[in-house]
Amino acid sequence: MSLTMLKMRLSSSTSSMPTTIHKNNLFLFLTSSSTLRQTQLLSFPRSSFTVHCMSTQKRNISPVASTPQNVSGKSSFQGSESFFRSVLASMETVYLNRNPTAKAILELVHSADEERICYDHFAFRTFGVDGYGIDSLASFFLDFGYTPRDELRFPAKKLRALWFSPPKNVIGEGGSRIGGPLPRIFISELLVDQMSPQTQEIIRKYIEVSGSGNRHAALASALGSLTWEKPLNSEFQQLVSEYAAWTLVNGYALNHVTISTHQLKSNLRSIKNLNQFIKENGFKLNSEGGVLKVSPDGLLLQSSTVADSTSFTFSDGATESVPCSYIEFAERLILPQYNNLPEEEVKEYHRRDGFEVGNADKIFESTYKEQLTREVA
Repeated sequence: MSLTMLKMRLSSSTSSMPTTIHKNNLFLFLTSSSTLRQTQLLSFPRSSFTVHCMSTQKRNISPVASTPQNVSGKSSFQGSESFFRSVLASMETVYLNRNPTAKAILELVHSADEERICYDHFAFRTFGVDGYGIDSLASFFLDFGYTPRDELRFPAKKLRALWFSPPKNVIGEGGSRIGGPLPRIFISELLVDQMSPQTQEIIRKYIEVSGSGNRHAALASALGSLTWEKPLNSEFQQLVSEYAAWTLVNGYALNHVTISTHQLKSNLRSIKNLNQFIKENGFKLNSEGGVLKVSPDGLLLQSSTVADSTSFTFSDGATESVPCSYIEFAERLILPQYNNLPEEEVKEYHRRDGFEVGNADKIFESTYKEQLTREVA
């Protein structure tokens, strides 16, 4: 595909998506939603050009310990903040277009609270093999000042995850959702080498035809496109991991966004009240391990809806309903050493940070068939 043809295709996807051509690189400035559907694919021939949406240099991503809040007032954000938020906005738009439950709940909470909604974190799923795992998406966020934090392991599910904290003292945080505080980033990967030989073979088959698709993970997420070919339904059915099946048909799309409940202003700031409000409005919550997931220290409370489903057309022409994404809710309570602070002085860094394996393990199942087919209690 020629550079001119690519520009024309991107322009047809979204009329207000300008492109800036530099000498050796094509940088895509995503300013509005992509209209590409889940089953549409973009092909990027390696011989034509290189699309740089992230650093292509392999990095050694090592978690670092939490550090005190940056009190100097100097922002630790790197690069263009408007560009970065535009990419996040495109990821969010693809997510909302595919997941009517998430869109409806965001509108419902906003109408009830009449205040801004802040995102606690964004989550992505990947295949941990041949450069298609955590690193493939992490590079994009590291380029803009995110910091790797804690690793989480899920042996029974054969998963590994790493979360990233956002830059400190970012200027444009006064708005709602994408225009508010930058979210944490939670990226998980399937430990493909631990799967059955058959599942490994299927995953590697599509990874191989993707070429250098892992270098364009953030772009694929923002456009709502797979970096590999649509799978055969027969191979999709053979996957023994529901996580693997989800990732094969959804790729780098947002797995979920999370509302930060404690940053709401009404009584919905209590996650228990929010859960009840959501159920009263007819939405189904993930009940695995109980609707409310609580960390051992009692300071991180989480819940989620079950995933929406969508009709997916496989490469052999078969059509089937497959799980999409869901929306999560998180309440981070104040750390004990700050309990005496006046409420108006409490900041996000005074609250419980990070994630909890026990909570996340159950929330993963929001896309599982057992939860999707469960009757509402």
